[in-house]
Amino acid sequence: MSGKIGMISLGCPKNQVDAELMLSKLSAAGFDVVDDIDAAELVIINTCAFIEDAKKEAIDSILNTASLKEDGVIQKIVVTGCLSERYRQELVQEFPEVDAVVGIGANADIAEVCARVLSGENVNTFPEKELMPLEGERMLTTPEWWAYLKIADGCSNRCSYCVIPSIRGDFRSRSMESILDEARTLADGGVKELVLIAQDTTRYGEDNYGSLMLPQLLEKLCEIDSLKRIRLLYCYPDRVTDELIKVMASNEKIVHYMDLPLQHASGRILKAMNRSGDAQSLSALIEKLRAAMPDIVLRTTFITGFPGETEEDFEILDRFIQDTKFDRLGCFSYSREEGTPAAGFENQVDKQTADSRADHIMEKQYEIFLHKNEEYIGKTYPVIVEGYDPYTDTYFGRGYMDAPEIDNRMYFTCGYKLNDGDEVEVEVFDMNEYDLIGEVV
Repeated sequence: MSGKIGMISLGCPKNQVDAELMLSKLSAAGFDVVDDIDAAELVIINTCAFIEDAKKEAIDSILNTASLKEDGVIQKIVVTGCLSERYRQELVQEFPEVDAVVGIGANADIAEVCARVLSGENVNTFPEKELMPLEGERMLTTPEWWAYLKIADGCSNRCSYCVIPSIRGDFRSRSMESILDEARTLADGGVKELVLIAQDTTRYGEDNYGSLMLPQLLEKLCEIDSLKRIRLLYCYPDRVTDELIKVMASNEKIVHYMDLPLQHASGRILKAMNRSGDAQSLSALIEKLRAAMPDIVLRTTFITGFPGETEEDFEILDRFIQDTKFDRLGCFSYSREEGTPAAGFENQVDKQTADSRADHIMEKQYEIFLHKNEEYIGKTYPVIVEGYDPYTDTYFGRGYMDAPEIDNRMYFTCGYKLNDGDEVEVEVFDMNEYDLIGEVV
């Protein structure tokens, strides 16, 4: 097979790993994978469809790529990912300029799909979503010193606002052996930090091992000598067990950072979301985490304007956030997604109110964040160098406090030349709103 192929991958890190698996398959089949879309004959758009903003971004990408095709810059367009899995026939009908619309179950056959498209065929195929590969050779799109490691896919939580189960299917864990093999391969290739991901990372192993196996997986990963950091994203609060906390606290390679999407703090709203807990139980979990790891950085997300959210519910959420003082926080107004139970709920909250509540949360969080950043001043942290900024004559990188592509950076000076991927000790002496400023010691 021959031809130049470019890819636009949108959405979450799980989607990014899917893209890396497809890119590797294309390269192995003989295609020339190019970074510059304008240099490609065929462009694959790996889409997201989680919320309204993601759908708009995906559609804008399709339209922009279609313009390149119309201008003769590229020849063919293939759309895959969550949008094509969710809106199969709609995409086929609405975008005749697209040469292939394929579901996620066709990811394993992406090279064949591209070959057929380049030969002049139109391809619309939607195999069972469970056929989407969870493992295999990857063409990394992250820097060589860190990588995502997807340990499972799909979701069985059935939150009432969420379309993921209908797009991705039920939760499916990879085998521990395959994850460890991939981790060793990544580490041998120079990866120092692994970021563990899944739709529900803490559920790992429940389906194929009969129990929650994330603690055991983490302990095995810590045995890989060349790995420096292991980071956890997408941890469902119900499954943050005492065993997991103990493993995190007792293994220095597991950074004291947890992404814990809580979504709300009102017990009434959480129940309507088909989630459990309330402000009291969530506070107890956070107190337990902070007691075991006083330096833990907690990232979370919340939704405002969920159907039926009253002023009292919002005040519970607001008070919970002010009392808890999360290190990293995102807040989004509710997105009414067709096909979800919540879309049919009564008492839908108007968008202006939902947006106003989200803005209020983020304004308050900004003040909390500044106070949190001040606490780092005067302390020294190991930092992985990620680049050099010639305008400020400083290097930049991340400490354990910040996840790649999500959080903030630390800028620092050094009396000698550093290379990307080096690990140095940086003393923080100042801050510039979101970013910390320091020097190598």
